[in-house]
Amino acid sequence: MHGVNTVGIDDIAAYIPNLYLPIEDLASARDLEYAKLNKGLGLTAMSVPDAHEDVATMAANAVLELLQRNALQPEQIGRIYMGTESALDGSKPMATYVQDMLNQYFEPTHGEGAFLNCDVVDMTFACIGAVDALQNTLDWVKGGDDRIGIVVGSDVARYELNSGGEYTQGAGAIAVLVRQQPRLLAFEDAWGVASRPVHDFFKPVRRFSKKQIIEEVLQLAGVTGVDAEALLAKLETGAPNSILHHNDAHVDIHRDTPVFDGPYSNDCYQQRIGEAMRHYAEQENLPEKEPVTDDWHRMVFHLPYAYQARRMFSEIFREESLKRGDWERTAALIDQPWPEAADFESDAAYQKAVGKYLRAVTKTDRYRKFVAEKIEKGERASSLVGNLYTSSLFLSLMSTLEADLEEAQDLTGKKIGFFAYGSGSKSKVFTATVGSNWKAVAEQFGLNRKLAERRALDYATYEMLHRGQQATSVEIPEGTFYLKAVNREPGVQEGARAYGWQPYVKVPATATQA
Repeated sequence: MHGVNTVGIDDIAAYIPNLYLPIEDLASARDLEYAKLNKGLGLTAMSVPDAHEDVATMAANAVLELLQRNALQPEQIGRIYMGTESALDGSKPMATYVQDMLNQYFEPTHGEGAFLNCDVVDMTFACIGAVDALQNTLDWVKGGDDRIGIVVGSDVARYELNSGGEYTQGAGAIAVLVRQQPRLLAFEDAWGVASRPVHDFFKPVRRFSKKQIIEEVLQLAGVTGVDAEALLAKLETGAPNSILHHNDAHVDIHRDTPVFDGPYSNDCYQQRIGEAMRHYAEQENLPEKEPVTDDWHRMVFHLPYAYQARRMFSEIFREESLKRGDWERTAALIDQPWPEAADFESDAAYQKAVGKYLRAVTKTDRYRKFVAEKIEKGERASSLVGNLYTSSLFLSLMSTLEADLEEAQDLTGKKIGFFAYGSGSKSKVFTATVGSNWKAVAEQFGLNRKLAERRALDYATYEMLHRGQQATSVEIPEGTFYLKAVNREPGVQEGARAYGWQPYVKVPATATQA
């Protein structure tokens, strides 16, 4: 870990909203079987942002914790690269809002523009954006002895109410300190990549004609005999900057709830991580028949839901076992043979049979033991938080390290394998070695403590927050960055967001005693 060219993660900080909805309550409201969500997918709770929280505030809070914990000054940070798929602007990166909040906080001690010379940018590729930012920053840090970078992932995983993705929701941010001679993890040079342009999950700009909008409103209002074309003509003399008063024939609407195909997305996930792992093996010049994962002490995954990895990894598990020469020990536990394509009339029928066989693999004692040893510790936080999109893989890493710390496991010198994924779709597979000071770093995470101290929401309040109808914060912000306002007035600042820092309020002793 102390070689001349080692570069990696020195520390990680997580910001998770203090509100959560128990999955059991959501299941009750949706008439779903809780056991299927909990035992089948590993879901227990989902984090929910308060009215004053968004992707920028969560990111800024995570970065501030990282800076304070490591006694870092603004001038030491050369870049803050942010991965997000929840950006609130089509041009101005969320990282600039994070920079603005940090400038506000440090201005009393460092003057105006404390982060003036800090490079900030957003990187977007669904859930893998922060990993892209990490790889880029590792290369940058490697190029200079004093370079220190921060990688941030911040997202709100939000789905339509009563949709198939609602129970996987979550929210939070992770800030990662990247520097040379890292205390926590040193990364190796080999990175496997697999990318295919698909539409498994995306957030398109929906387009509606002005005439369509007017006709729909008239229909809903029960109004007949009105000429929509005539109303459109009147828009030319309407109030400037009104919703429909502009030269375009259409209105483009962006919504942060995705269009997705769950089964297809799972297939893409499974295929991309396998392809990326094979590419990783090529980068490492490993023999074709040599197992790749045998010396990976732990495996960390992007987890759209807690049990995603254990459900998706069975095919790679079989491939690795075949290379190792011990697959028959597992095959003997399955009461069906491996399907052969020639035995089926269609590819769809063959793929269905393969899927059934791989599900049988996951139920074997050998596979369950593998999951318990290599994967399960990274699932624990995800089960309590939900999907964090770009932060999910890093939350899994923190969960793994904190669990091993609490269980007195020594990971020093051990190798961790990473499986990142972003819909659209791309996977990256890479490895890192755990440093000798990892325990001292992991002791400062406080992840389990933060999760245990959260406040449960009732369903009605959750729905108000989800719909954006909760006008005031459920909890008064204290010791945190918060969203003050969004400019609604037409003009050059329309849509701009204003943020602030809310210090802790000192309660007088008499009030406390009362």
